[in-house]
Amino acid sequence: MQAIAGGARRIELCDQLALGGLTPQTKTIETVTRFAHLHQVEVVSIVRLRGGDFIFSDAEKAVMKQQARQALQAGVDGIVFGALTNEGDVDWPFIKELTALSGDRQAVFHMAFDQLSREVQMEAVKNLAAAGISRLLTRGGLSGTALEHADWINQLIKAAGSEMHILPGGGIHYANLLEASRLIHADQFHGTRIIKFVSK
Repeated sequence: MQAIAGGARRIELCDQLALGGLTPQTKTIETVTRFAHLHQVEVVSIVRLRGGDFIFSDAEKAVMKQQARQALQAGVDGIVFGALTNEGDVDWPFIKELTALSGDRQAVFHMAFDQLSREVQMEAVKNLAAAGISRLLTRGGLSGTALEHADWINQLIKAAGSEMHILPGGGIHYANLLEASRLIHADQFHGTRIIKFVSK
């Protein structure tokens, strides 16, 4: 895979990027994970049933829990998920269920976080860490790039402390990665074009 050849140390696997990333087929997860592990590269799989909002029905949650189990059985190093309530908060019961399913593997909360108000976000950072989330993906705002929201992301990093990694993403790519690392005090970054692919 080009990402591995380009130096990626972790892959977030998803389908349907145009919809924000959906759960891949189990066979795809198995194939990619097997190949990545041969090259000492981690794989985390997104667990998201559909595009649109992050407010899920009980039936959708049941399917997503099954998808999470299948991804974990396929050997991934962690799962990536997020869910909110109609009241504008994290869907804590569901998030705790998915975190429990992940066991000792990585539990990552995705950019559903950016839908929360900043007041709620600051409290949510502490509660996500306490719930066992190991990493939080955020662009720092509903729109724009992580670089544009660098000050806020740095506040989130400070609030999380050593309990949880904050993973900046959104508009970060190989051409501005050095600038991002200068502006944002994170130890890792996320992007669909963060590795420069070399054409053969």
